[in-house]
Amino acid sequence: MSASNSSEVGRALAEALAAVEAAASLDELKAARIAHEGDRSPLAQASAEIGTLPPAERAETGRRVGAARSELREALSRRQAQLEAERDQQVLVTEAVDVTLPSARVPRGARHPVTMLADRLSDVFIAMGYEVAEGPEVEAEWYNFDALNIPPDHPAREMQDTLFVAGSEGDSGMVLRTHTSPVQIRSLLTRPLPLYVVSPGRVYRNEAIDATHSPVFHQIEGLAVDEGLTMADLRGAIQAFVDAMFGVGLRTRFRPDYFPFTEPSGDVAMECHVCRGASAKPGGEPCRVCKSSGWIEIAGCGMVNPRVLVACGIDPDRYSGFAFGLGVERGLMIAHGVTDIRDTMDGDVRFSRAFGMEL
Repeated sequence: MSASNSSEVGRALAEALAAVEAAASLDELKAARIAHEGDRSPLAQASAEIGTLPPAERAETGRRVGAARSELREALSRRQAQLEAERDQQVLVTEAVDVTLPSARVPRGARHPVTMLADRLSDVFIAMGYEVAEGPEVEAEWYNFDALNIPPDHPAREMQDTLFVAGSEGDSGMVLRTHTSPVQIRSLLTRPLPLYVVSPGRVYRNEAIDATHSPVFHQIEGLAVDEGLTMADLRGAIQAFVDAMFGVGLRTRFRPDYFPFTEPSGDVAMECHVCRGASAKPGGEPCRVCKSSGWIEIAGCGMVNPRVLVACGIDPDRYSGFAFGLGVERGLMIAHGVTDIRDTMDGDVRFSRAFGMEL
């Protein structure tokens, strides 16, 4: 294009302005900018040719080409602002978020129902003035057996199917605790009297897995040692526990039993919280929870054996105590009608979700 030809400059400007106005998007405007304002555009070439013109024509031609290029830049700027505003408005429409809609976030997890029940059981006794005590799961034989009046030749060691921990030279004297009673021994050795503690925790037995047995399960045990405690205090504590967990009005029943670390020992049963004993009466409807017996075994208990007190350096003539223990999984199965203990350990969220999302 000849820089001296005003009609050619005007035509190039008109084409450039038309292309700018026709751009429907920022990409199209970018293409128009390159075509009509770039180094190879007609107006750019006209500006480059000004230096080749006679001196008398340079000033006028320079003003004319400069005015055309200035007008084009202003048109480009205006169209750029318009297209950006349209883009922003479209984004507000297409990417609008309705904050009143339910969120699609993944729900938070929650504690396992066994853990929740163990906490509930602990809370019952904490409300009665007990403290929570904990201990190691890999325990010395002395704490797990000897201090609890279970010497090496005692048949109870075989009854509990113990898992022993091997050492570098054979027997290490350590076991995976078979009950949470060692926590009671540790409490007697380290805490001042009077003593009221409850000890929830995981325990281990060398048992085959089936619907009612597992090699890993949870227990919660309670221990009270004070001056003048009797079986009446034990019965009162058990009844208060049943009232808090299952409701007031259920009877409890004690039957003789045997445990090396308590004397006398007893087995505690409570009146079925579902049929309230009606299934055991003539004409009563069958009850699968208590198997129509009217009673549910819930715990073992007894007065602390004086030999256990002596092993912990406590005078049995001055102090007496009682202890009780129950399985947490068994309590869960009783309270909620769970028929297979394996459901509590399989990790299926469908099982846990049924108990809610308590945190």
